[in-house]
Amino acid sequence: MTPEQQSQKTRALCQLAPVVPVIVIKDAAKAADLARSLVAGGLPVLEVTLRSDAALDSIRAMSQVAGGHVGAGTVLTPDDAKRAKDAGASFAVSPGLTDRLIDACADLELPLLPGAVTASEIMRAADAGFDMLKFFPAEAVGGAPALKSLAGPLPRVSFCPTGGVSPDNATDYLSLPNVVCVGGSWIVTENDMNHGNWSAIEGRARTAAALRRD
Repeated sequence: MTPEQQSQKTRALCQLAPVVPVIVIKDAAKAADLARSLVAGGLPVLEVTLRSDAALDSIRAMSQVAGGHVGAGTVLTPDDAKRAKDAGASFAVSPGLTDRLIDACADLELPLLPGAVTASEIMRAADAGFDMLKFFPAEAVGGAPALKSLAGPLPRVSFCPTGGVSPDNATDYLSLPNVVCVGGSWIVTENDMNHGNWSAIEGRARTAAALRRD
């Protein structure tokens, strides 16, 4: 799978909803119920970060939920990519991009959403064939104004900004011509997940799914 084909697939996923929940799961037993609540709330594309021991088992469980598309976040190495694919991830998200990761995801036929923030990083990713990128950490590197400035010289590259995106600023990003969706950690709180408060999570998902993309 070429980078161009990977970007076609990640772009199609990003177009399914305005927000991709970015989730850290510490108890895989709760993963399927969590996925069902998010999908029911209108957010079918889910990113489970590889930041906990339960991440791969959670991806395995969530990938069985009807209507969901579960990806692995914080994919840094070829081994991360392989383990994610073996667990059932349908895409991978990385904060950056390396040659080894490009080759691994191509060999695995695992669509990659790589991260880039500077013009040089974005141009390098575009040269490799990626035109759908993660913009991380969004708020820390200038937020929506920075991303808006990049649209002029780099109009053919689109983004999913994450990192500091919240209900208060999500529409600032979504209104930009080079933003397809945003990634947000506010949809799933640790407290609600620990207590199995799926209705609260579904409610936040419904609110997020209704955000406008102009």
